[in-house]
Amino acid sequence: MSVIIELSIFPTDKGASVSPYVARALAIIRASGLPYVLTPMGTCIEGEWPAVMAVVDKCFKDLATDCERVYLTLKADYRKGRTAGLRQKIAAVEKKLDRG
Repeated sequence: MSVIIELSIFPTDKGASVSPYVARALAIIRASGLPYVLTPMGTCIEGEWPAVMAVVDKCFKDLATDCERVYLTLKADYRKGRTAGLRQKIAAVEKKLDRG
């Protein structure tokens, strides 16, 4: 089951700058070996459902160790048989822009 998720996760009890906590989550995502794209508002991850959700779980558990409150949003897009969807979705839109 191929899925692309967009994950945004950060503590709400650590002040205005939470980049050290976002970096911790991103290190977990990187270590998973799954394809991902970091954006200013979240990170997209692609893979099989169990593997992707395991990464989300690890990110949450890591932040929960020293954060009293963790905010997490998750969006998911499942498409049967899709591979390399992160790159293909972006390329398809950019190709249409080039035609205009």
